[in-house]
Amino acid sequence: MPIPSPILDDRSYQQLRDELVRRIPVYTPEWTDHNPSDPGITLLELVAFLGENLLYRFNQIPEATLSAYLKLLQIPLRSAVPARAMLGLTTDSLTGPLIALGTEAKAGAVSYETLTECRAWPVRSIAVAKARSLKTPNAVSEPQVYAFAERALDALTATGRYPQGVTATYYENQTVPDSPDGLPVDFSATVDGLVWVAIVAGDKVKTAADRETLRDNFREAILNLGFVPDAGVPTMNQVPPCSGGSGTPAPAVEWEISSGQMLNGAPRYARLTVAGDSTRGLTQQGVVRLKLPQEKAAFGPFVVADEDLAGTGDLPPSLDDETAAKVLFWLRAYRVDGTRPGAVQLMLVNATEVSQTRKALPEFLGTGTAQPAQRYRLVHRQVLEASLVVEVEENPGQWSRWEAVDTFDASAPDDRHYIVDLEAGEVRFGTGLKGLAPQIGQRIRATEYRYGGGAAGNVGPKAISKLVTAEAVKCANPLPARFGADAESLAAGLERIPGELRRHDRAVTRDDFSELARATPGAAVGRAESLPRFFPAIPQQEAAGVVSVVVWPSADPLRPNAPLPDRDLLRAVCEYLDQRRLVTTELYVIPPTYRKVAVSVGLGVKPGFGAEAVRRWVEQIIRQYLAPLPPFGPAGAGYPLGRRVYGPELEAVALQVEGVEFVETLQVASWNGANWVPGTVELNKWEVPELTEITVVEGTPPPVGTALKPTPPVGAPVPVPVLRDQC
Repeated sequence: MPIPSPILDDRSYQQLRDELVRRIPVYTPEWTDHNPSDPGITLLELVAFLGENLLYRFNQIPEATLSAYLKLLQIPLRSAVPARAMLGLTTDSLTGPLIALGTEAKAGAVSYETLTECRAWPVRSIAVAKARSLKTPNAVSEPQVYAFAERALDALTATGRYPQGVTATYYENQTVPDSPDGLPVDFSATVDGLVWVAIVAGDKVKTAADRETLRDNFREAILNLGFVPDAGVPTMNQVPPCSGGSGTPAPAVEWEISSGQMLNGAPRYARLTVAGDSTRGLTQQGVVRLKLPQEKAAFGPFVVADEDLAGTGDLPPSLDDETAAKVLFWLRAYRVDGTRPGAVQLMLVNATEVSQTRKALPEFLGTGTAQPAQRYRLVHRQVLEASLVVEVEENPGQWSRWEAVDTFDASAPDDRHYIVDLEAGEVRFGTGLKGLAPQIGQRIRATEYRYGGGAAGNVGPKAISKLVTAEAVKCANPLPARFGADAESLAAGLERIPGELRRHDRAVTRDDFSELARATPGAAVGRAESLPRFFPAIPQQEAAGVVSVVVWPSADPLRPNAPLPDRDLLRAVCEYLDQRRLVTTELYVIPPTYRKVAVSVGLGVKPGFGAEAVRRWVEQIIRQYLAPLPPFGPAGAGYPLGRRVYGPELEAVALQVEGVEFVETLQVASWNGANWVPGTVELNKWEVPELTEITVVEGTPPPVGTALKPTPPVGAPVPVPVLRDQC
């Protein structure tokens, strides 16, 4: 039963007029003409009309009142989320200019700041994988390739380091791209399990003297390597469980540098010190900071006397002659536990991450009054979480740092706590009973905080092109910036009140998981559905204590009919839900699973309607009905998980189009991996349909699943590309 809205005063215009007329004899007995033509009655009718309008407004809850409720319930609006990107630096200076932490970079009017200090060296990097060759060289089809492989194998055995008759493992070089258009390189399929990175001198380092100067400057220098794994689209079986806040330990990674020295024909490598690693063992986007050796003689490229040995065994991959001549040294990395990195989208030297934030200068907020719930405004809004530092001068010249909390519920009277509204940029102190209040005359200051964010920071590749304080250094972001989001609007905040009161920012029920997943800051989640007791590895069996959340992105240009989230989006939702779930809940955030569906429709068109227009409208409305994202689907929330695709149901959808007189036939089929199977498509509870084929014609349609797959005639030639090396 819906809760009725209370009516504070429900009197109508006629009731107000009649009541005013009845009061005339009480106050003015001499007024006896109560006809509508009397001027006094006209004035009373005007008052009744204004009174009715006033009562109508009185019975409404205006936005200002709802805003007051929002403040009363202490539910702040969500702050803007800053965008992040990987930034590559280039320079012609041999001294390696230092780009300090917090240096401002700009993309037009949008400002960013660096999250890691970085020295910009006049070098570039080439990341190479020794990918296992899928085709073994053959003396008949590839005589030159086969002859070189045989000479290399003979040269290896001649060194005495390998026994006679050793079996060769053939590989091909695969280079990690330096732009979003290139295909990622899968390092899990390498023959040696190593990540190879060549540090190559820049175009301005031309002479031997320049190379020697650069090698001198490299001694004990810090080299930044940016790492961006392929976001990819995993299947639900490949998604690990959310870590529970503590996080799984990052795999240990060893980094080595080529010494340029050979011992008994074997190349020697020196271990490097890792000064910092935000990639968590090459598992996520970040920067690895490597400290180079102290002596310049301790690193350099290998010089191999026999050219047939190039790239064999433990030697670095072979490059073309022009590039190999510019190699200063090689870096290689491997995981200690034997696991391997997956697909990698980008690796570049002179890298630093940037965030769409700025650091504020120290601010004086005000002086304490000893009153409860004191409030003070910061100069800037959209404060970054966990960045504000507030200090109070409790004794002359003695400043004490106070602690930020989410609520004063657990605060004692003497606890130095405060609450910050990130979106409004407002600091609030306790009441004296729940949290200490600054006393009279105590000065309050904010020594530091960061602010910024917004969807404007999601710029494209190479848009971040200027460093404000470093003219000798150029910069560019090879990949687009992501995860920036605007601050929550007032209307969205008001709609969030019932859910916040129900779940208290905790994920307990099925709806809690779905609603919180959709609210993940900066993730652009278009839809989220929860599956209780669903274990992705064994979907047919229920598992107690397990919750799986299926997530769709708000848009997917590559797959508009079947949008899929990448690993970064899944990780963002996982981290957000992880902080809000019960400790006993095993949580998985998984992508949707699609079942390919084909639909064939034959219909009759009413006289006077264009057959082509009606056909297009029927196709469009069926596509929208089967679409997985809101505002489409049967109820406007996307096609439900596990709901069967039933022919008569789609017939009813087609009949809603004006101009359709009847549906002659409608067929539905599903793809089983080899053939189309006609009939009702029964979906598992974790599946949604993907409409891959639809045919709408006037009259009798062709068999379902064949309209878009014409069968070539028997004996027709099949196009096969032939790739040849170009000299």
